[in-house]
Amino acid sequence: MKKINQHVYRLIAAAAILLVASCTTSTQVLRKQLPDKLVVLTFDDASASHATYVAPLLKKYGFGGTFFVCEFPPDFEDKTKYMSWEQIQQLHQLGFEIASHTRSHTHVAKMSKEQQAEELQYIEDKCKELGITIPVTFAYPGYSTHPSALETLQERGYLFARAGGSRPYNPTTDHPYLIPSYSTTGNTPSDKARVMGAIGEAKDGKIVVFTIHGVPDVAHDWVSTPPELFEVYLQYLKDNNYQVVALRDLKRYLNVEQARKQVAPDYKNLVNRP
Repeated sequence: MKKINQHVYRLIAAAAILLVASCTTSTQVLRKQLPDKLVVLTFDDASASHATYVAPLLKKYGFGGTFFVCEFPPDFEDKTKYMSWEQIQQLHQLGFEIASHTRSHTHVAKMSKEQQAEELQYIEDKCKELGITIPVTFAYPGYSTHPSALETLQERGYLFARAGGSRPYNPTTDHPYLIPSYSTTGNTPSDKARVMGAIGEAKDGKIVVFTIHGVPDVAHDWVSTPPELFEVYLQYLKDNNYQVVALRDLKRYLNVEQARKQVAPDYKNLVNRP
């Protein structure tokens, strides 16, 4: 009996140590308690519809958003497919976050650190030239991640970086440079159900981040979100009192420096599933 009691005591003590460690990490990473119903909308690739359709609709609903821009080759000059830099500037003037998706939409794993820095520098310089706030958040082209990119982002002072993964973001277990997201791609009833289900995950210390391409996406129709479904999602968020913000706004809740120190990078399962 004495041996059993000692074993039980050790188990309880170990559990208590783990609980204290978990609470300590949470306290250090979080500036304040995360509210339920916190959602981040992010938009990739500088699709033309972001200026003509998405931004006006976000303003209508009073929502924030992050636009991850790049000069997508080879058709960036085709303004039926992509925004101009003047339109990107106007999004900034409307109060939206302009952020980096590299210059050429090249996967970070295919670049050296020097190339990564050059791609980021180009977008930063374009923003500075146009009076746009220098980007502090980043989205991985193709959801492709690499340890060298985390080093580059930290060296350049970025706060957050978004990947894929089809799961909610837990700031106490997900590194701030490896933020998971859900995709809104698709026009079927099951696609709608998937997105609505994802929205419901914004609770219990978790944030839901969405990756959205064109609405619609003329250049890449396989990642398109139908306008009629997009507005259904926004209306639901509004009717159910969700707080919809840009990615940069998460710094209100998180101590990013502590998160980088306390949360180990985990590169598994960061590509979105349909």
